[in-house]
Amino acid sequence: QGTLTLLTNERGGIVDDLIVTNTSEDHLYVVSNAGCADKDLAIMRGRAAELQATGGDVHLEVLDNALLALQGPSMAQVLQAGLSDDLAKLSFMNSITTTVFGVPGCRVTRCGYTGEDGVEISVPAGRAVELAERLLGVPEVWPAGLAARDSLRLEAGLCLYGSDIDETTTPAEAGLLWTLGKRRRAAMDFPGAAIIMAQVKEKPKRKRVGLTSGAGAAGPRSPPCVPVSPGTVTSGCPSPCLGKNIAMGYVETAHSRAGTTLAVEVRKKQHPALVTKMPFVPTQYYMAK
Repeated sequence: QGTLTLLTNERGGIVDDLIVTNTSEDHLYVVSNAGCADKDLAIMRGRAAELQATGGDVHLEVLDNALLALQGPSMAQVLQAGLSDDLAKLSFMNSITTTVFGVPGCRVTRCGYTGEDGVEISVPAGRAVELAERLLGVPEVWPAGLAARDSLRLEAGLCLYGSDIDETTTPAEAGLLWTLGKRRRAAMDFPGAAIIMAQVKEKPKRKRVGLTSGAGAAGPRSPPCVPVSPGTVTSGCPSPCLGKNIAMGYVETAHSRAGTTLAVEVRKKQHPALVTKMPFVPTQYYMAK
């Protein structure tokens, strides 16, 4: 079973968002953002050394693996042909270690960054190209560029690290308090806990919101002007599914209620935008019956 979790700093900011899986092999499997891998690893190594110094049985191993994402409605049909395991039994955010199209030692996790049913395949780096080419040889499989992937994750209301969340953004501001379990909230044993839990009680001054507009695409970091003070758009693009422009960003909490009309500045012109609940497009995550 896996989950999204956050590395935080002493100011309550988000150092990175990670997928952590509690495997059946008696270890935790962690996937970080590639751009944050070095700083994440430094934090983990430092904490592991602290625990080891007090007698903790903690070891950290870095895998030389590549990560391939196979996403979309045809994923299960395509991948099942290369697996002996039954994908119908694999629910969202669960994983198995298996052989994929003849490549052993792969970890297949039913998750992704698109809002669609999909998997991420951790594959030994030396055979990653082989597996990618095998998958691309299936007529239903097409390579997806960054813009296509970005439009999908934005339609699903998923944050992009470095744009929508960063070391100056707290989980409360970002709407990610669900990543903090009841035990951790009570123990307050994580960096920035005092700041984050104060925001849980008192509410943060700003919140991440979704925006829809019929105007030109709201580009990253263009300011949505609200009646009292400005906010910031952090991601934006035309939505292929909705036929309108979508964005997410931060506004003062007083202006964060769904249905609130704001103004977004696009190419030095202001256009009306509506605060909209996310995801903009319903997600298709698979849960086994």
